[in-house]
Amino acid sequence: MKKTTFLLLITILTISCKDKGMVYNDPIPKHDSLTISSKFVNEERIINIWTPPNYKNSGDSFPVLYMPDGGIKEDFPHIANTLNKLLSENKIPPFILVGIENTERGRDLTGFSEAEYDKQFCPITDGAKNFRAFIVEELMPEINKKYRTANRKGIIGESLAGLFVMETFFTKPNTFNFYIAMDPSLWWNNHFLAKNADSLLSKFPDQNLKLWFAGSSAEDISQFTKSIDKTLKTNAPAKLIWKYSDEPNEKHNTIFRATKEKALIWSLNE
Repeated sequence: MKKTTFLLLITILTISCKDKGMVYNDPIPKHDSLTISSKFVNEERIINIWTPPNYKNSGDSFPVLYMPDGGIKEDFPHIANTLNKLLSENKIPPFILVGIENTERGRDLTGFSEAEYDKQFCPITDGAKNFRAFIVEELMPEINKKYRTANRKGIIGESLAGLFVMETFFTKPNTFNFYIAMDPSLWWNNHFLAKNADSLLSKFPDQNLKLWFAGSSAEDISQFTKSIDKTLKTNAPAKLIWKYSDEPNEKHNTIFRATKEKALIWSLNE
């Protein structure tokens, strides 16, 4: 049993750090792309932008949903198509989607780890602070300059991208107004975020924030999503609106698609 669990963990971690592990043939929606030369991550980054159907025919400003794993061969098409579907069904307000294409995924989406065990899966790490600075200092101003954006903004991700979402929520909560994380890799750095959730929440700003997160049947993730759920039940900041979706019937590689619609409907509606 222990050997089976270990092999499952190896598979999950390898997929998380190297690639998404699944291939889908989602139709590629009409979208814009731009390239930003970043001083924070020291490379050029490809950005994909989907605007809602009424963008060109209105003078309105729109909130923005940012997404790591946002390449055309990654999760950008299926999230853009999902937004379009939910918008056509009047289930969400119109949003601009900004997808960030990966280069070194394990580097950008992980923070510091003192766990030697982590290095075998993500050998290049601790780039989250630079990736976050790229988003805040370079990407957001560029999007605000080129598009009619409202003040409200959020971020969505799963697995390692979910870890980045949760680390940003706990350590830099002012970065976004709402956060969506599916099966975040909370095992990282000896499950630091889950272990220190109480003290991190005690430092939260006095502002309205939303958090939606989910855990699958992957035991080495769900035990920590459940731990954070328990912490929030007793120690959530007064102005935090949050929801935990326990998904024991979903696997690590199915939870994003299984929960995306209810996550977006809950999070995007004010």
